Amino acid sequence: MNIKDYLNKSVYVVINRPMGSKHPKYGYKYPVNYGYVPDTKMADGEELDVFVLGIDTPLESFSGECIAIIHRTNDDDDKLVIVPEGKNFTNKEIEKFVEFQEKWFKHILIR
Repeated sequence: MNIKDYLNKSVYVVINRPMGSKHPKYGYKYPVNYGYVPDTKMADGEELDVFVLGIDTPLESFSGECIAIIHRTNDDDDKLVIVPEGKNFTNKEIEKFVEFQEKWFKHILIR
């Protein structure tokens, strides 16, 4: 499946770094839930990563709508932006949510 095929679709996500947890290697805290789409394989050899926005409690899994793709232009590790059905955020709001991690990478938002 092409990553752009996820836009505006419902996606099931497994959360492996819940909100408030620390990155195992770099030590920063996750201000949002972060996970992956099971049974996918991306260019980096890992499953497709996901930021879950619009939920303010730690999760184990989630089903929501993909409203954007964070396409990294200097790395092979694109991310989906998943939100509760019917919720939306502006590009500026998305950038603020994901800045804790994406500040280290050049990227564009695909809507």
